[in-house]
Formats: sequence, structure tokens, C-alpha cells
Amino acid sequence: MNLDIKITDMSGATPNHSIFITNFVAIVHGQLKDSTCRVFPDNVQYKWKLNDGSEKTVIPDATINCQVRKRRGNSFLNAPQFVMEVLSPSTEKYDRGEKMDIYCEEEIAEYWIANLKLRQIEIYDLDYENGTTPRYYLTDTVTDENKEKLHLHQFPHIKIDFDELFDGVE
Repeated sequence: MNLDIKITDMSGATPNHSIFITNFVAIVHGQLKDSTCRVFPDNVQYKWKLNDGSEKTVIPDATINCQVRKRRGNSFLNAPQFVMEVLSPSTEKYDRGEKMDIYCEEEIAEYWIANLKLRQIEIYDLDYENGTTPRYYLTDTVTDENKEKLHLHQFPHIKIDFDELFDGVE
């Protein structure tokens, strides 16, 4: 029997990591109340069959999903419209590499990478090279200096205040 197992050190989230995710979910939840979309924190998993035939399960830090009935057990089978990852030293390489590639392959329209130490959010939008190949493009890097630029491209009606998002993060 040949087992192809990959072990990744995923130490528990720091309080700051959890505070940031909780702030995001709290801000977005009420603004999605009358829609079919829902915001989820980092306790929801997605299972996808990739182009190479392999099956991959990921647990993003936060997602907005508008097809919440498309699941099997605890796993969503569809791609959400939005994903956010909060960087930590143990996950940064994975979040910027393999996970980002998976999200791109699944054609998730918007991807945020939050760096709590730098108080910055990188906003990536999906577009297509040559009209066929999905690719992420960095459209904004939002910090204290340009915090008014913070918004969800896929959900322009949702208002997110930068300072409220970072509230309680030390």
C-alpha cells in the first residue's frame, strides 16, 4: 500500500488571528442577512476535484458562499465567491502558494491575504490570460494610509471599515 500523505504544521491560531476573522464575519454577516449568500469563519471546509484528478480539502480563514446547499456532510463542494486568508509564519508559504493556486483553479473571483503584523490587506481579483487561463491579479494593497480603498469587489454593497476590521488586533 502506497500512501501519499503530506503533513503540514498548522499550529493553533493566535488570538489576533481569531479576532480579525471574527471582526470580518461580524461586519459582513449583517450585511448579507437578506441575501442567499452567507459568510463563514475558519471552521468550514471545501472539497474539490482538481484538474490533475486529485481531490483537495481546504479550510479557508473566511469565505462568502452563495450556494450554501451544495455540500456533502460538513464539506462544501462548490467554490465560494470570496476567500480570505490571514497570514501566520507557519501558513504564509502555503497561503501564497499552493492554496492560492487551488483557489485560482477553482475560479474563486476574489482572494484577500491579510497581514496582521503590517496591518495590510492584499486584494486579488481573478481574470483570464488569453481568455481561458484563470490568474490572480493584485488590484490593491490596503493599509492605514489608503484604508478608504478597502471594499469587496464581488460584493460592492458591503461596507467594511478598515479600523473596525483591525479592532482589538495588537
